[in-house]
Amino acid sequence: MTQANIGVVGLAVMGSNLARNLASREGNTVAVYNRTFSRTETLLDEHPEANFVASTTIEEFAASLSKPRTALIMVQAGKGTDAVIDELVAVFEPGDIIIDGGNALFTDTIRREKAVRDTGINFVGAGISGGEEGALNGPSIMPGGSDEAWATIGPILKSIAAIAEGEPCVTHVGHDGAGHFVKMIHNGIEYADMQLIAEAYDLIRRGTGKSPAEIADIFAEWNKGELESYLIEITAEVLRQVDAKTGKPLVDVILDEAGSKGTGVWTVQTALDLGIPVSGIAEAVFARAVSSKPAQRKAASSLPGPNESDFTPGDVDGFVEGVRLALYASKVIAYSQGFDAIVAGAEQYNWDIKKGEIAKIWRGGCIIRARFLNRITEAYVADPGLVALVTAPFFVDVMARAQTAWRNVVSDAAHAGIPTPAFSSSLAYYDGLRADRLPAALVQGQRDFFGAHTYKRTDLDGTFHTLWSGDRSEIETEGSSH
Repeated sequence: MTQANIGVVGLAVMGSNLARNLASREGNTVAVYNRTFSRTETLLDEHPEANFVASTTIEEFAASLSKPRTALIMVQAGKGTDAVIDELVAVFEPGDIIIDGGNALFTDTIRREKAVRDTGINFVGAGISGGEEGALNGPSIMPGGSDEAWATIGPILKSIAAIAEGEPCVTHVGHDGAGHFVKMIHNGIEYADMQLIAEAYDLIRRGTGKSPAEIADIFAEWNKGELESYLIEITAEVLRQVDAKTGKPLVDVILDEAGSKGTGVWTVQTALDLGIPVSGIAEAVFARAVSSKPAQRKAASSLPGPNESDFTPGDVDGFVEGVRLALYASKVIAYSQGFDAIVAGAEQYNWDIKKGEIAKIWRGGCIIRARFLNRITEAYVADPGLVALVTAPFFVDVMARAQTAWRNVVSDAAHAGIPTPAFSSSLAYYDGLRADRLPAALVQGQRDFFGAHTYKRTDLDGTFHTLWSGDRSEIETEGSSH
């Protein structure tokens, strides 16, 4: 029986495309297994050139793999993943490797890795970005897991990853759940990026009256410069698309209710647990939630607000350029917040995540690939302990160029009644970082008033509590050194 060096379990679109990608690379022989064998047969019939080694049972699948057996599972996250892991553990041996390439919650990956490790089998949670096209032609891959597992799977994953500037877009992110954690943050940044682009489109359309096709030309032009990225590129294509049935721009036919698969929500929930503000990402998640509440939106449609028709920028070209700069600055904030979360996660879970390497593997294959990712790598190489990405010299210059236009755009949007939650929250975060003093002092005073939560002082060490009363002359303060 032919022995395969890698196997794929789960042959829906992503699994099938990854299997085809693996089979197309020199040195790989690919075993395939799907619970429903008809799907396996379809793959074999449609792609005989791949020379897949097919199995009808999980036992046959295990027997078709050379040791250490390596299986990449691409099934629905949750109970389905646990079921396949249990099946593989029953037929694998110590030293074999199970890779979960789905969008699993990183805490589930930590749990699974620990349970599987106790059997002597290696478990790897690998984030895979790039969608169906990336899976087939070269994704960005973010594997966690043990050093032992990486030694075996590293060459295999490098063979199928996207290539950016001569380097494969894959690196060993860290142990146990690190890979899925970083993929989760990637998706959170993706949420913010998409929302920011949508707000830019909305502002230009409402402010200038340009058609979607005309705005597509603007995005295509932007994609030639510092905003060059996959999402900007596909935005131009989406805006150019004409609906075959109505002849209208397709964007005008698509219902304005955005869906979600949950990774953006996970990012925000995790950031809250870590105490990291990811306001741009959060507002992108909330914007999708607002869009998906048609009954509330209909009921609120007659609420008072400015007349949008009064919003007519005098200098159209200047306004469009201002939106471009606001988009660039806000995108930087999204990445800065995302990397803050990566730093905090690495500290919390004791992962050695190399931030510059993460930026490098996001340069190709993944959804948020963008020109300025090299600048992020350079920033962390120059200062590995960089306190915030936005404070790196390159990005300070970006903010210096963009901040006036950014403020004007947010102000214009507010006066016109055009919602820009991601633009606005990103600017507020930026100003919060640069503020000499924040009103948090008042918040802490309130907390001490109603809950004796204590506070610290600017002029003394220690922790203090005031005995509050209506007569301010009776206020007493107690200090302690703890």
